[in-house]
Amino acid sequence: MPIQYPHTIENGLGEILVFHGIEHDPDGDRVVGENWVEPGSGPPMHTHFLQDESFTVVSGKIGYQVLGGPEQFAGPGETAIFKRGVPHRFWNAGDEVLHCRAWVQPADNFVYFLTGIFNAQKKAGKAQPDMFDAAFLLTRYKSEFDMLEIPGFVKKVVFPVVVFIGKLLGKYKHFADAPNPVKA
Repeated sequence: MPIQYPHTIENGLGEILVFHGIEHDPDGDRVVGENWVEPGSGPPMHTHFLQDESFTVVSGKIGYQVLGGPEQFAGPGETAIFKRGVPHRFWNAGDEVLHCRAWVQPADNFVYFLTGIFNAQKKAGKAQPDMFDAAFLLTRYKSEFDMLEIPGFVKKVVFPVVVFIGKLLGKYKHFADAPNPVKA
């Protein structure tokens, strides 16, 4: 079933995202939205292999970093852009809720993937998503996304075994509508 916009997700750990919709562009559809992040919260180091991502701070203070680079900060009216293929992370570096307007281009499977990850975090009740769901999403969409804090051995050997077991146990019915991965 296609995603209906606006589409709101939350991970139960201090992050809420509202995807307002898709803007059509010759360079690829762009998903636009906004996020609210509690102090100290934010995703770990990750990579979007196919998408550029932008955050413009509405209120609060964003901390961000690309792999190997220094921590940087931006306040209201300032923008942080992450180019496709560049590992990065961001977090709320202030004492109040961080609110940003954001876009990701091309949209591809970004909203589906992130919805699955947030749901898996809520299911687990912690930052580390439910093991079966995380293994499914990070194996199926490995051509699009990567989480750098997960060891290569786990991603290449353990996750495929977990996915196989998950399929045997019928754990993936909620992913029946999973779109095909986009190949680079």
